[in-house]
Amino acid sequence: MNGLVFAPELVLLLGSLLVFFVTLGHGRTGAARGLSLATAVGALICSLATLGHEADLFFGAYRVDLFSQLFKTAITLGLVLVLLVGRRLADIVEEARPEYHLFLLLSATGLVMLVSSVELITLFVALELSSYSVYLLVPMRNDRQGLRIQMEAAIKYVMFGVVASGVMLFGMSYLFGITGTTYLGELLARLQAIGATPAVVAGLTMVLGGFFYKLAVFPFHFWVPDVYQGAANETTTYIATVPKLGAVALLIRVATLVSPDGEAVVNFMIVLSVCSMFYGNLAALVQTDIKRMLGFSGIAHAGYVILGLVTLKDAGFAAAFYYIVGYLVMSLACFLVVCAVSRDGENVAISDLAGLYKRAPLLAFTLLVGMFALAGIPPFVGFMGKFFLLTNALQQGYLALVIIAALNTAISIYYYLSVVRVAFTADPEGRPAVPTDPLTGVVSVVLVLVIIGLGCLPNQVLSIATTAVRAIL
Repeated sequence: MNGLVFAPELVLLLGSLLVFFVTLGHGRTGAARGLSLATAVGALICSLATLGHEADLFFGAYRVDLFSQLFKTAITLGLVLVLLVGRRLADIVEEARPEYHLFLLLSATGLVMLVSSVELITLFVALELSSYSVYLLVPMRNDRQGLRIQMEAAIKYVMFGVVASGVMLFGMSYLFGITGTTYLGELLARLQAIGATPAVVAGLTMVLGGFFYKLAVFPFHFWVPDVYQGAANETTTYIATVPKLGAVALLIRVATLVSPDGEAVVNFMIVLSVCSMFYGNLAALVQTDIKRMLGFSGIAHAGYVILGLVTLKDAGFAAAFYYIVGYLVMSLACFLVVCAVSRDGENVAISDLAGLYKRAPLLAFTLLVGMFALAGIPPFVGFMGKFFLLTNALQQGYLALVIIAALNTAISIYYYLSVVRVAFTADPEGRPAVPTDPLTGVVSVVLVLVIIGLGCLPNQVLSIATTAVRAIL
């Protein structure tokens, strides 16, 4: 039974090992791509198969339960979609493409292990595995223009990441020094007994900071616009979507450690939520590069996710899970269009989408659905996600925060619909048609259906998520 519940991790580890052997040769990009996709699909199947299982592994440092398996399912599904969306790797150095797939699998392996980690050291190791693999993906972009923006982006990403890891590790040392344990279950009981002392607040705040960095919450966001713009389109697609699932999973686990009277930590999260929403949305208004715009948009959406965490209730945590899964598919729909429009892997300006409804009707419709969903327009998942987050925050008495979030939603509508306006009303001005192969068409349709389905049938997902969250509280 223990072997079965650990199956997703075993599949990813085995797949990574096989891809590693592939990288030892030359000209084996096709084999690496095929193995990576097969590994991701196998891990997704194993995650679905283990949804009903529970186990404590490695002396209680690793827990398999409904909560972790839901996130593993979302992470592996995201990995499959990322591999399908970015399968061309048009702007990745040819000789580095097998290694690219290897590091992508290793990063996903770290994320899958991260969501099951219930012990601080195990958690930290899994987080670093997922992070350092991504750090190596960013500089693999082709340097045809000689600007070396990918190198600048990689350096910024690594430097900010190292600082965030150091701050988080320092916070963990505080919690260990106060409680004498590194197990989250024991930490919860002892911190509840101690209460919200300054040392506890400082420790929890620093630990949260490490995951705020992964989620790109203000002021841990400085790496986002440059990394999104400097990395290859396929790399940005992954960074903008899948790692955020792991960050939310651990933010929920850490938020359960906050005592009911921990107003200092809650107020800290409220301030970061407000700053993230305003900064992300206002900065996105003036962007001309669509990846930078989506980067600043991601900062704003991180602020929305925190609305569910500040409630410290199971319903709020479940709403945060629902929203981040919705954000995964909404962002993938937009990045699918970016990768398809970019013929040679170059960055795509918003003006490059002019007349897309004539050049590629299906891609234009996919972009419309993705942008409408991100803007929070019904009946898409973005609207329902914001609705549940705001409702839960309002029930806990955060009226001012709800008003601020609603105002930010209104601001974001302008720049999202500006992209749609360019795609559907501007003249193509001689821009060529965008070829859409059958697989891209299938992925587009699937993403659109999922965005609409999650928006129209949210109760099923929320019910499962609430059950999973209650099990860890």
